[in-house]
Amino acid sequence: MSRKDTFHDIVRHALEKDGWTITHDPLLLFYELGKLYVDLGAEKFLAAERQNQKIAIEVKSFVQPSAISEFHKALGQYLTYRSLLQEQYPEHHLYLAVPTDAYASIFATKVVQKTINEQNLKLIIYQPNQEAIAQWID
Repeated sequence: MSRKDTFHDIVRHALEKDGWTITHDPLLLFYELGKLYVDLGAEKFLAAERQNQKIAIEVKSFVQPSAISEFHKALGQYLTYRSLLQEQYPEHHLYLAVPTDAYASIFATKVVQKTINEQNLKLIIYQPNQEAIAQWID
């Protein structure tokens, strides 16, 4: 199994505070050469709609020196996981969890915004110090 991201537990706590139930930690995906792990699987019961909403979350911290390199790695993981998730857990929607400072810097650049829009990335923006979700971007 892969190593947990620096902010893995922070995002988990933020989701739980937001009313989510963590169902998988990590969420296991299979492919021809082995296994891959999405950081978290969660669900939340929406009383108003009477439906279960299920998500998978890939947590990223963006603490390495090259933010664009980390973005490239995160994007590759996201696209691969989304493809496998559609086959193995079609009821789940994949989100990339990003800290507020990374969202305000690297994610604010034109090239990253263009990529987010073209690739239809779903994002969870989290505040590490408060262990809180700041924004959901669908």
